Amino acid sequence: MPVFAILIAALAIGFEQLIQWKYGPLGIIAFVALSIGLKAKNTMISGIGAVILVMLLAQSG
Repeated sequence: MPVFAILIAALAIGFEQLIQWKYGPLGIIAFVALSIGLKAKNTMISGIGAVILVMLLAQSG
């Protein structure tokens, strides 16, 4: 079980670094808002994070 938790944490940190490298600080803010909203089951916060990420993805594509 601890190995699984460490693996998940490493993947999350790697994904966060990828978002920051590609989309900058606003990408990190959006990712954090999305993950906090999902953990807290708050649809407003997760929706805001998702919308910001979609806008960043649409802008770069």
